[in-house]
Amino acid sequence: MRNYKSYSLKIIPLLLGLLFILGSYGKTSAQTNAEQVMTIGRNVLSMDDYMLAIQYFNQAIKAKPYLSDPYFFRALAKLNLDDYAGAEADCSIAIENNKFKTEAYKLRGFARQMQGKDSLAVEDYDIGLSYNPVDRNFLFYKAIALTELKKYNEADSTFKVLLKQYPRYNEGFTARARLELEQNDTIAALQDLDTALGISKSQINPYLLKAEIFWNRQDWPNASEALDAAIRLRPDHPDLYVNRAFIRYNSDDFFGAMSDYNYALEIDPDNSAAYFNRGLLRYEVKDLEKAEDDMSSVIRLNPENVHAYFNRGLIRLEEEKNKEALSDFRFIENKYPRFYPIYYAMAEAERNLGNNRQAAFLIHKGEELVENYVHDPEKNPLDRPAIAASKTNSVHHNGDVTDESESEVMERFNHLVTISQASDQNLSYNEKIKGRVQDRNVSVEMEPSYALTIVAPPESLKSASNYFRELDDLNQMRLLNQTFYLNPGLQSANYSSIMSDLFDMAENLTKREPTQMRPADFLLLGVIQTMLKNYPAAIAALDAAIVANPQFTVAYMARGYARYANALSDLRITNESKDEEEVYMDRMAYKALLQDAMTDFDMALSLNPRLIYAWFNKGNIYYEAGDYTSAMQAYSEAIKIDPTFGEAYFNRGLAYLNSGNKNMAFNDLSKAGELGIIPSYNILKRMK
Repeated sequence: MRNYKSYSLKIIPLLLGLLFILGSYGKTSAQTNAEQVMTIGRNVLSMDDYMLAIQYFNQAIKAKPYLSDPYFFRALAKLNLDDYAGAEADCSIAIENNKFKTEAYKLRGFARQMQGKDSLAVEDYDIGLSYNPVDRNFLFYKAIALTELKKYNEADSTFKVLLKQYPRYNEGFTARARLELEQNDTIAALQDLDTALGISKSQINPYLLKAEIFWNRQDWPNASEALDAAIRLRPDHPDLYVNRAFIRYNSDDFFGAMSDYNYALEIDPDNSAAYFNRGLLRYEVKDLEKAEDDMSSVIRLNPENVHAYFNRGLIRLEEEKNKEALSDFRFIENKYPRFYPIYYAMAEAERNLGNNRQAAFLIHKGEELVENYVHDPEKNPLDRPAIAASKTNSVHHNGDVTDESESEVMERFNHLVTISQASDQNLSYNEKIKGRVQDRNVSVEMEPSYALTIVAPPESLKSASNYFRELDDLNQMRLLNQTFYLNPGLQSANYSSIMSDLFDMAENLTKREPTQMRPADFLLLGVIQTMLKNYPAAIAALDAAIVANPQFTVAYMARGYARYANALSDLRITNESKDEEEVYMDRMAYKALLQDAMTDFDMALSLNPRLIYAWFNKGNIYYEAGDYTSAMQAYSEAIKIDPTFGEAYFNRGLAYLNSGNKNMAFNDLSKAGELGIIPSYNILKRMK
């Protein structure tokens, strides 16, 4: 295990808008094409949509293969998809095209580091440092790579330069603490961790490393205190509860340990370590039926876990399920025929079934294995199966077979398991466009606004199929070969298999003469561009649809979403590199863009006052703008029309929560959970 502006678009006249859309994909202007798709690609990348971003960078590379930036940003997208080899290859091309692009050395070094190519990573960091000797990230990554290479003196020297230049860089102190732990200097490590926490108490890694140090000392109170702090920062992380449960068990806090295992399984129902350990605790207090269920869950998740089979067999023996117990024991015998305790367990089951002769044979076989081992351990070694619970290791490290009593072997065989590393030392690429959602704390997010697509929603969504009259009428007219759907949000992963088809469809539509385009054709183009997150082009196409048919309710819904999404993407991009005054001006422009989206949803409601999805989307716009009172009113209108609209209850509950009205929030979230909005229950539990 490795440690450690965009712009809005108003089209007058209509033909100009069509030329703009055509310019996005046409082959007549390679320069405009490359620059524009790069802008869209970076925009999409900032929204963490890596697969779609790669498609845009592919187009830029096709238009201008000699540029450096498309390869660099494609590498960044691949890195966030954990495609480190692909990221390394793209960075190499970016460097070939521009050897002075220092960020490419940084990204390639990081990608190499994540593949275990630490020596090559250090070479890249040294090149970067030759351009900027005090670059924080180059120094930080290099020090970690040197630690992995066990070049401790060089790593320490690099950390000294880093921390002299950046004395408030808490991550640097935490990483140096890891180096000091590698050298068994726990006193220095604790000093650095305390320094890191003195700078910022909002980072989890210092607490996890402190927990690891105290854990290894079996200083359970201090280990528990450190893990308590980590859990406050990451209450959604099941492995932390598994580790704290182990500490509580060793502190004779049985009920606290059981509570932690229960909660870990609420967060992660497939956590085999929690099932295994909870099963052992239940076995210890003779809650046999539930203990058997837990061991069966471990086996369901990991059919090769012999420890779970053995413990389930012992539990079944006590439940007088002797035939089932024998089945479990025989599974182990087939894999580890020299694991002598299994024969004593099988003998007991056979004796309970009245097969005394077979029981005597099994006892003799077990004793013979032990006797042969005592006489010649090298010639007759005993099997010692290692704990195989998913994502876990034994607390004790199993080395070579030594002369142990049966009780010692059995104790180790039945030992609680814990997560292999107490610390979360995964590196993250420290750039502004990083978006590693999988590394972030799970945050409370509202249910997304509804968007038109040409891909059916997942089967797990409610059976009503997000129906509204005008959309159904449009589909029934069969004007196009495509069916329109209303989906909650746009998840490009759901249509990644047709991504190239979407680009082709958009290009074919833009090649048509404007006079040949019907309102439905413009709608289709706008919906496809929205799915591709090319929001300016989508808005232009939907403008044309509405000019051609001012009563086009579906087009207002589609344009409202495109304008809303465009405003959000503008804000993400502009906030990344501007000063406070510029960010303030961008916030004002952002609110103006949201108002344009609001106008579209209002127009849709004037045409269909019972269009609950327009009310819902309006609520989300108010929520984004921080106007929770207006958001609650909009959600309430949607609920008044459809009292089973779970998403509206959920978002209204969040609005109440942000307004400080916990009682009303509790009621709405409870109703949302009842109507199938699963995140409600996690929020309710945290509220309690």
